Amino acid sequence: MLRRNGSRGCSAERLAREFGVSVRTVKRDLDALERSGAPIWSRPGPGGGYGLAVGASLPPVSLSAAQAVALMAAVSAAPDAPYSDLAAAGIQKILDVLDPRTRARADELADRVWVNAPPSAARGIRSALEEAMAEQRVVRIRYTSRDGATTTRDVEPVLFASPNGQWYLVGWCRMRDAMRWFAVSRIERASVTKRACGGHTIHEVGEPPTNARPVHGRGE
Repeated sequence: MLRRNGSRGCSAERLAREFGVSVRTVKRDLDALERSGAPIWSRPGPGGGYGLAVGASLPPVSLSAAQAVALMAAVSAAPDAPYSDLAAAGIQKILDVLDPRTRARADELADRVWVNAPPSAARGIRSALEEAMAEQRVVRIRYTSRDGATTTRDVEPVLFASPNGQWYLVGWCRMRDAMRWFAVSRIERASVTKRACGGHTIHEVGEPPTNARPVHGRGE
């Protein structure tokens, strides 16, 4: 956030609101960043705040042992979540750069967190759906509905959703000419085509289920 605000800087109060913490916590973390060598400047008085020197870079991300384990637990408990394999690989990169003491504490704490992960969908199916979503390409799926009917459909992926603990591919079904929800667990095959999606947006899906929100973490 300091980098995004550039030379304008950002007040401690605004930082606290953005990250949902106290002003005291923000100032403590800024002091820790400065002690670690980050070129942070501060400007007192009305209109003042904190900023990062132009052209500067921040030190590598550093997590506490508990934060590292929180990430491991979240990914381990949701093997069916979109891009979970990439998330696990990303967490491993973070673990690899932790200092040895923190890494050892994280490993010890991780042994104290058990998850009962449900069986995940076939990796090939998930990979195809993830690729189609990221590249916005039509995906061809073989799908068995709840009543047992099996069909092959071309779907334009719009979003992934998990409103009830089960993952769905939500997209424009070219066979039905309408937006449809497909339970990932009932997709038997999936392959990405070379055809681009037609531009359907998340607004066409309708109102999201209660408490549903994007995963960018800002709670909006």
